[in-house]
Amino acid sequence: MKKIILTMAIAAAGLGACDKRPQPLTIDNALTAEEIEAGVLTPEVMWKMSRAGGASLSPDGRTLLYQQTDYSMAENRGVTTIRVEDLATKAVTPLTDFSSNSLSPRWSADGGKIYFLSDRSGSMQVWEMDAAGGSVRQLSDFDRDVEGFGISPRGDKAWYVQRVQVAARRSADIHKDMPESRARIYDDLMVRHWDYWDEGEHMHLFVGDFGPEGLRPGTDIVGADAAWDVPLAPYFDMAEIAWNNAGTQLAYTCKPLTGTAYAVSTDSDIFVYDLADGRTHNICKPFDGKARYNAAAGHKPAMPGYDKYPVWSPDDRKIAFLSQRRAGNESDKSRLFLYDCRTHAMQDLTEDFDYNAMNVLWEGNDRLWFIAPIEATHQICRIAPDEGEVEVVTKGDHDIAAFTMAGEQIVAELSTISSAAEFYTVNPADGALTQISEINRAIYDRIRMGEVRKRWVETTDGKQMLTWVILPPDFDPAKKYPTLLYCQGGPQSVVSNGWSYRWNYQLMAAQGYVVVAPNRRGLPSFGQEWLDQISGDYSGQNIRDYLSAIDDVAREPWADETRMGCVGASYGGYSVYFLAGHHDKRFKAFIAHCGIFDFDSMYGETEELWFVNNDYGGSYWDKENPTAMRSYANSPHKFADRWDTPILIITGERDYRIPYTQSLEAFTAARVRGIPARLVEFRDEAHQVFKPQNSLVWNREFFGWLDKYVK
Repeated sequence: MKKIILTMAIAAAGLGACDKRPQPLTIDNALTAEEIEAGVLTPEVMWKMSRAGGASLSPDGRTLLYQQTDYSMAENRGVTTIRVEDLATKAVTPLTDFSSNSLSPRWSADGGKIYFLSDRSGSMQVWEMDAAGGSVRQLSDFDRDVEGFGISPRGDKAWYVQRVQVAARRSADIHKDMPESRARIYDDLMVRHWDYWDEGEHMHLFVGDFGPEGLRPGTDIVGADAAWDVPLAPYFDMAEIAWNNAGTQLAYTCKPLTGTAYAVSTDSDIFVYDLADGRTHNICKPFDGKARYNAAAGHKPAMPGYDKYPVWSPDDRKIAFLSQRRAGNESDKSRLFLYDCRTHAMQDLTEDFDYNAMNVLWEGNDRLWFIAPIEATHQICRIAPDEGEVEVVTKGDHDIAAFTMAGEQIVAELSTISSAAEFYTVNPADGALTQISEINRAIYDRIRMGEVRKRWVETTDGKQMLTWVILPPDFDPAKKYPTLLYCQGGPQSVVSNGWSYRWNYQLMAAQGYVVVAPNRRGLPSFGQEWLDQISGDYSGQNIRDYLSAIDDVAREPWADETRMGCVGASYGGYSVYFLAGHHDKRFKAFIAHCGIFDFDSMYGETEELWFVNNDYGGSYWDKENPTAMRSYANSPHKFADRWDTPILIITGERDYRIPYTQSLEAFTAARVRGIPARLVEFRDEAHQVFKPQNSLVWNREFFGWLDKYVK
């Protein structure tokens, strides 16, 4: 229940189906006189903030290229532009304007050109411009949108991703004499995924010729009839595809399964396509160290979990990638693996490092850099395979989401609970961070943020739990403040010291609330044992951890234990529903967004069955499975008879991970029992709320409910 990346960012920017030229967007991010006078963060102010990311350094390390998205609340959409910053002068130059969306920028091998996606011609295609922003020209002119692309280091080929119709799912296509029929027809799972129904389309990877005439239509290297996606659904992260440095081979991530087998498995692998002979081989399925894996011969997968994000060494002799050992567990440890292209040997570089690895980059052929979540922060690390010991380079309470390297220059994208993403240089010697961008300085200079305190709370089993406590701006310890317990989703998603545009702790604090955000059991960055504990024990230790955190803060003289609320989304929404039947009068109000209410119906309604199989322990009919039976026995709906507190329930109609029917069940239970309740259902949102006006409505309902029953 995690992650949103490129395709979701495109939807948030208002691109959707690009069948006509975009209309220019007027952006006015200036604060009003009233907002300046108030001087605090509000939902309206937050939507005036610019959102930057996707940065890369020029080959000479002198210029930072990135994309920035700005929003118009009046037009209920955003626009993404491309910018460069000169690292020597700190001067920022916009290379595109608000007349169209321009995104996914990347440098040519020599740094002379910038390639990017744009919808300025009416559909999303590949474009180029020179490094100064001039000489703009369209490189592709395909009949479908280009979802992602990558120019080969030699500049003679390019990969690109497009949607391909590979199966008939619509009744009008199957029964051609019934053109007005609107049914979908299936013989197997999965019928839908995340926020879309399977109508027979899949994302496929193509390789085409590239040259002075642009990008020509290429070869579908996945296979025209392949009913699977490259990159993986539902996030379609283009970082799962990588050229080798010679421009002769392409590595990519794929899960070549269909139907029920797909729904219950996380077994993706790294595949390498050779341009010379057109052959593809799977590097993750060796057998006995020599022969290749052969499912028909009864061989069992050597690497049955997620294997993703290939990155070639500069000499193309090795491929680094991320690997999870356990099948069906999306939150197993992401190990940094190294594959030798000559010997086919595999090496686990982080076997003795008890944290996940992500965002891997090579420094020469002998050192790898990556990001790891460590104690509710994200830090940059490095390792030399021959030495075998991970060195944590950066330190501090922050979230480093990504970084880029060129020569000895490193630039990181960093945020905190009190600051959205900005760019920082990283000293490779000591990890010192120096801010080089001020993307939202005009807003920060005019609003006050609350103090963020790092608090270690003792749990019921004698362990220490890191809890962030965010105080209101102008906090006065002599006063008593209403207090909120924040319940994290995932369930295995770290409560890090980072910024969020959806669940923003500073935004809650600015409305006068103390926010308590615990890193309860089941969250990464505290070792695999802490993370694993939650699977099969949703109603157990992590629930006690929540109560330990809020009870600990409630003992403070400035926390009003008579005015406490409990809020959360996804797994956090489940937590709200469960606590509603077990809170012993602690809370005055609950808010659940897209939460799990009924485990039995959730099993039949959700799409990625490997998730519920792992986290519940199995299916509801598996009566001989004690873990599964304990999970289903503790489903929140079985304790609705104990509900006694007002509850706001929010959901998205296009949420197929935790379908909106879960929220309808909970709302029905509350109202039939006579409990004050409100249902807010967004017709055009899924598991998260992205559209600007929907977000403002969400926040108004959220804080309106809290102000009514808690404040």
